Amino acid sequence: MPSVKHNDMPPTTLMRRISFSRYPSPPPPSVSGPPLRLRLRPLQLTLRRFNSSSATPTTISLLGRTYPTDGWTNITPSITAHLSQNLHLQPSHPISITRSLIESRFPSPTYTHHNHLSPIVTTAQNFDSLGFPSDHPGRARSDTYYINAGHVLRTHTSAHQLDLFKANHAPGFLVSADVYRRDAIDRSHYPVFHQMEGARGWDLAKTSVAEINDETEYLASLTASLQVEDLHPPFHEQTNPLQPQHSSEAAAAVAAHLKRSLESVVLALFTSAPNPDADADADSPSSSSSSSSSSTPAPPLKVRWVEAYFPFTSPSWELEVFWRGSWLELLGCGIVQHPILTAANLPSSHISWAFGVGLERIAMVLFGIPDIRLFWSTDDRFTAQFIQGEVTRFIEFSKFPGTLRDIAFWLPGGVEDGEDTGGANSGAGGPAVHENDIMEIIRNVGGDLVEDVLLKDQFTHPKTKRASRCYRVHYRSLERTLTSEEVNAKHAELEKALKEALGVEIR
Repeated sequence: MPSVKHNDMPPTTLMRRISFSRYPSPPPPSVSGPPLRLRLRPLQLTLRRFNSSSATPTTISLLGRTYPTDGWTNITPSITAHLSQNLHLQPSHPISITRSLIESRFPSPTYTHHNHLSPIVTTAQNFDSLGFPSDHPGRARSDTYYINAGHVLRTHTSAHQLDLFKANHAPGFLVSADVYRRDAIDRSHYPVFHQMEGARGWDLAKTSVAEINDETEYLASLTASLQVEDLHPPFHEQTNPLQPQHSSEAAAAVAAHLKRSLESVVLALFTSAPNPDADADADSPSSSSSSSSSSTPAPPLKVRWVEAYFPFTSPSWELEVFWRGSWLELLGCGIVQHPILTAANLPSSHISWAFGVGLERIAMVLFGIPDIRLFWSTDDRFTAQFIQGEVTRFIEFSKFPGTLRDIAFWLPGGVEDGEDTGGANSGAGGPAVHENDIMEIIRNVGGDLVEDVLLKDQFTHPKTKRASRCYRVHYRSLERTLTSEEVNAKHAELEKALKEALGVEIR
């Protein structure tokens, strides 16, 4: 990951994580059996020491159930503390407001809404049901929080997709939930975030293409004020292929229904949000003299469709909106891969679309929230700013000073000639250390007092072949000024944790 500060990142980069899925693998047949990541086995032994002050407990209790632990267990107290907070269900919280605005465009009984599904799922649900191969990097302990070899904290709402297709309660469904991924530490990434996924299907043996088109025409009438750019055909043999189970007529009809439905979501979200550009104009010296005649209507919202690739859909697209002078990715979507529908025991004549969106990224744009950690704040100066059903611009209540501390260390073992030493791999003679393992230790010690962590320097000693890393840790509280003594104590605790967990030698 490049060492780029959040404030220097363009808006398009900040929105990059809201795509349908980050796992770029084609959908092979379903794979069963335990996940395989043999290269990380040595690291599991050291991380268990970090997760417990003594022996690793044989069981762990989460959300009212007890699970056995094993060599895959890597969930930490800092993560389990978030399991029952459910920001997407808290009234007047920006995540909940964003969820409700999207749900308003997918009413019942056509769509069922699922907002209380457990975050604990099986590896079969999270990976196998979607065709993840057994050696896919998404299965690695460096990416995913494992309760044990058979259970994980869901990494995406798609973990529930197959079950909901099987249930077939209604033509469509929406899922909103907290999801968990081990990741970098900065102002736009957090190990717990919220996704929404939606799907709508038809049995073409019972519903005609003309009926789908009629419904699409109605949806188009609701979005007539949008300025839409869509330069691509519904499918393309090389770049966005039609699935062999679908006729071109049916795929085009379902694609149009999907696009009009999601354009309606754009209207719901961005016509509810205050336009910061308009606020800037209102504050300009010339605005006061012309305020009485400033009834010029706002320019129409502009959206565009871009061809994309996602492992669970084909053809696939991303939807972008022009906001505050730049194009922002909002979501990913497409026509569901037919093998997923077949696995759900749906008839061969069934066809469905699906989309996925990250709620934090949308809320950060709509409400102007600059730091993802703020969503977890219980400070009244944050929570009192928001009212359910309204999108209001966040007003910073204070910007407390930050403090930088560097931590440099030798990784255990050496590096063989020609070995790739990128990331935080220790090389030959020592366990494989993924950078996310280092981030997890920093997060567990520093919590939300750590704003970001950047890799400042790395090198390999030419004689000993030992690998060195230096990270710059930025401590900043969102609610108070940290003292030097407090930061020094926290940093000393971090050094100790890294030594105990990974066997590093502090430089």
